[in-house]
Amino acid sequence: MAGRLVKIVPVADGPAIVACNTCRYTADTRDDATGQRGGAQLVAALRKAQAQDPTLAGVAVQEMPCLFACADFCTIHLRAPGKVGYVLGRFAPDADAARAILDYAILYAASETGQVPFKQWPAGVKGHFITRTPPPGGLVE
Repeated sequence: MAGRLVKIVPVADGPAIVACNTCRYTADTRDDATGQRGGAQLVAALRKAQAQDPTLAGVAVQEMPCLFACADFCTIHLRAPGKVGYVLGRFAPDADAARAILDYAILYAASETGQVPFKQWPAGVKGHFITRTPPPGGLVE
């Protein structure tokens, strides 16, 4: 993206999963056998899971090209106003990963600061955390 101007697109200011729609399919493979990127598949899986279960509607599924976490394929950024954010990756772009991400995101959205007790984490997100990000105007203590 060097040399290109970034355009900021406004979105609703609430809990959101921002998925990289250009992420690699796996650590070693850019596209699947049909030529589709893993990020695009993960976005589709997240939207499908959300459409099938109304309890998952409390978190927006958004997408953008490249979260710059290229060493960690199929990445998402979980964010909400006033909460610590998280970047997670290394997911298979499938229904199981989508459900685990959404289940965690619902717990995240319901928490006061974005911190979810480890014992409540869905198994499908354990080992996928890459970084946490402080909320705008704040730091984590």
